[in-house]
Amino acid sequence: MSGYGPFAAAFALIATALVAMPVQARARLHRSGDGSDSRRRHLPRRAPKPDPFEAAAAYDLFAVCLRAGMPTADAARAVGATAAPALAAVLHRAAELLALGSDPETAWRTESDDPQVVALTRMLRRSARAGSSPAAGLADLARTERAQAEDRAVAAGERAGVMVAGPLGLCFLPAFVCLGIVPVVMGLAGKVLGEGLL
Repeated sequence: MSGYGPFAAAFALIATALVAMPVQARARLHRSGDGSDSRRRHLPRRAPKPDPFEAAAAYDLFAVCLRAGMPTADAARAVGATAAPALAAVLHRAAELLALGSDPETAWRTESDDPQVVALTRMLRRSARAGSSPAAGLADLARTERAQAEDRAVAAGERAGVMVAGPLGLCFLPAFVCLGIVPVVMGLAGKVLGEGLL
């Protein structure tokens, strides 16, 4: 019996896979009525990743608007047009309430769990109670948000380095054993067994 049996079986399996897979792929591919390819409709869409500096940019824009002399309601409306959805909802709501004459403590109250929204509304309520301009507090919030985003990016990079170490170790350890240790052991075993000590 020849030693080609396992190779022939592997070749047959690979050939079968190559022949069968395109048929299954073609069966899943639907054609629209005009014959155009409709694959794009069936691909899942990924939600865009939020920009880690988007909230900081919104805080800075809000501070610039207030320093330029805009009323708080107008500044909130202007920033809400470009802010992240969670911030935009709070800013638009507060702008409408402030324009209607609501007190700032009520206008900046929110039920949101978003930490960026909570930090913003807390700072704006505190500023309203103190009667001071929130521009300096908004600039501080922007700096804090940027520092936190930077810390999160560094932590993610460090985590990736740790996660890569395991698979790389699993790849290089067998190579080290096969190329470094096995030849030495075989060489020593040949000498020891060749001299008849065992």
